[in-house]
Amino acid sequence: MPFNTELTDELNLLLQFNLKNEQDGIKIHNDANPALIAAAKRLHEKDLTSQSDGGYLTDLGRKAAEHAQDLSIILK
Repeated sequence: MPFNTELTDELNLLLQFNLKNEQDGIKIHNDANPALIAAAKRLHEKDLTSQSDGGYLTDLGRKAAEHAQDLSIILK
């Protein structure tokens, strides 16, 4: 499956999480880019984040963010 725009938005959002500190969450404000708001909601629906506007990574979300960040480093 190729990376479509929605998946790319979700991956980019996962890259924003600080994996060195589990207490660092993110907050997507309601005036943010609509694509970013939608990506945050999809990550929550997939049980990767604790809130639909960001929040904290779940255990599964942390694994996904680790893989996304590793992939980003490898491809650079």
